[in-house]
Amino acid sequence: MDQITTILDRLLALHPKEIDLSLGRMHRLLAALGNPEKRLPPVIHVAGTNGKGSVTATMRAVLEASGRRCHVYTSPHLVSFNERIRLGTDGKFVSDPLLYDALHRCEEANCGEEITFFEITTAAAFLLFAENPADVLLLEVGLGGRLDATNVIDRPLACVITAISLDHEKFLGEDVAAIAAEKAGIIKWETPVACAEQDDAALRVIARQAARNRADLSVCGQDFAAQEDQGRLVYQDDEELIDLPLPVLNGRYQIANAGLALAALKTAGLLPEPGVIAEGLKSVNWPGRLQPLMHGPIFDLCPPDSEVWVDGGHNPSAGISVAEFMGEQEERAPRPLYLVTGMLTTKDPVGFFRAFEGLVRHVGTVPVSTATTGRTPEELADLARCAGLEATPFPSLDAALADVAACAAKDGEAPRILICGSLYLAGEILARNAMAPT
Repeated sequence: MDQITTILDRLLALHPKEIDLSLGRMHRLLAALGNPEKRLPPVIHVAGTNGKGSVTATMRAVLEASGRRCHVYTSPHLVSFNERIRLGTDGKFVSDPLLYDALHRCEEANCGEEITFFEITTAAAFLLFAENPADVLLLEVGLGGRLDATNVIDRPLACVITAISLDHEKFLGEDVAAIAAEKAGIIKWETPVACAEQDDAALRVIARQAARNRADLSVCGQDFAAQEDQGRLVYQDDEELIDLPLPVLNGRYQIANAGLALAALKTAGLLPEPGVIAEGLKSVNWPGRLQPLMHGPIFDLCPPDSEVWVDGGHNPSAGISVAEFMGEQEERAPRPLYLVTGMLTTKDPVGFFRAFEGLVRHVGTVPVSTATTGRTPEELADLARCAGLEATPFPSLDAALADVAACAAKDGEAPRILICGSLYLAGEILARNAMAPT
């Protein structure tokens, strides 16, 4: 076991609960570390249910195309913990020596006190961001916003709220208005906010919080818009219309995500000229989201001529977006669609699966071996059936893919395979397929 894994395991044991939303422990540790959160580069703070990673990746690509250095903080990771922390000094994930040093210093400063894993690792990220030069920090919320460990910064350059839907109801609230109140907790005094198109109940909550903080609020569909027009992305607000290439990330919803990223950069005063934006949009990279597999060990387990996709979306709203994309692929080139899926106990499988009714030939459910809170394949298959889908549990991904191969051979049709339902499962696939993010 390497040093990073050893220390991460120790930090994981510092709190009996994986999630315990509070800011008190975070403030205590940061004070012991000399308050690195007060020495960060200008921050763009990103909250929301779906699209946080894609919006952040798009902002990073555009900013780097303009010559700016970006620190980036995202979670969870797919293959390696280092993916959570990208340093603007070289644009790469934090190295093992730097990461170990920051984690070790946080462990010593914490003195064995109770603190969650996300809190103490976020403190380590703040140390790294404060001690290494960059022009901007793109800071993604872990869970919620109001009491998230990242919400200790006083005055971000701008705030971003992506699409809000039901997820983590146990911690954030049972309806979108309650969840929106948690997400809107990142809005600070006189800090501009760029907001995705929202459910009316969610938008009312966000608008009230912005008004309380005298924060200028720009909302997609009201103050800016992004749409596809003749194979191009058209971004428009009250001041300008910009003609751009389509996002390289798959899925129609990525057009809205790209528009939100551009609106956020504009509110922060960082939007470059159109030619630079275009270069940035061509280089966006965000693995595990409607990512095609065209080679490698996992691809080799699939039937000949298969079309294989990996996606980590895991809530009902994500299910709708991914199913829409799969429906478009079916119209373009009809193939039988097979889902191979694993999910955590904290997610809503029935809501996720419902979006695929009438589109999927069969669902194979598998365990998520890298997560301690994964649903059993048997339980997940029962829930898929509740959503109106045919489903069979399998003891492993390999067994599920072997069944798809058998069905394809019997039917004589090359299948379309979607491996989905969890970022943990997506990470397993990319690790086995030697496609770790860079």
